[in-house]
Amino acid sequence: MGFLDHGPALLFCPGDRPDRYAKAAAAADAVLLDLEDAVAPDAKERARSEVANAVPELGDRVVVRVNAIGTPWHEADVAAMRRAGARQLMLPKATGPEDLAALGDFEVVALCESAAGVLNARALAHSPHCAALFWGGEDLIADLGGRFARDAHGRYHPVVEQARSTVLLAAGEAGRPAIDTVHIAIGDLAGVGEESVRAADSGFRAKACIHPSHVPAIRAGFAPTEEQATWARDVLAAAGREAGVFVFRGRMIDAPLLAQARAIAGHSAAPTTHEGQ
Repeated sequence: MGFLDHGPALLFCPGDRPDRYAKAAAAADAVLLDLEDAVAPDAKERARSEVANAVPELGDRVVVRVNAIGTPWHEADVAAMRRAGARQLMLPKATGPEDLAALGDFEVVALCESAAGVLNARALAHSPHCAALFWGGEDLIADLGGRFARDAHGRYHPVVEQARSTVLLAAGEAGRPAIDTVHIAIGDLAGVGEESVRAADSGFRAKACIHPSHVPAIRAGFAPTEEQATWARDVLAAAGREAGVFVFRGRMIDAPLLAQARAIAGHSAAPTTHEGQ
């Protein structure tokens, strides 16, 4: 199994806070142990050691976000995770398949969060070392020299929405899963839920978050409603009795609609939870 097989809610946890590792693992479907943005420069070495010690216990439910290529910490991060037996890394600021080739013995989540990363998302997705694509709006705006990723009403600016769509399309074309970015307003649970519904409806496989309170909203957003689940089951049952295109409750059902019904049915099972572990 891979980390995405456990459910859609992926929780970031600072690498220099080992006291939070178990809590994060109990709360979320998978844990993203972060050696990059969440860790100050003077804490990088300690965080690396703590994460390396924790990797064997967390198994396939952990992904380690190492520091970006070209930083003073990247090579040491990768070497330590290799020694620890980590299987899954997240590479921030990925720009091209050559970045992933250097991590060929890992399953790599490529984080497209720069203009180069977004524009090269298709090449990244086609790398044999790519496990998934993940996008980031805040770093993208910083890379573009912009001020904010969202407008005054909380909506993404068009360039950010375009980046999100570009990464999703690149992942889909290559047959890779796509992960939706975090919602940085910690108290906005309604916003997390709305983004999760849109992400699931659009084809994202999972969504990352930065606070445990976001996990239930993500799970709920990715789970079909009872009405949707019933529709999917009934459509698939009808398809077993019909040949080719058919009409179901006033709607034409063809191959694309059947694919959508299968996707809904696939999400109908409750995600694995890990409370008490």
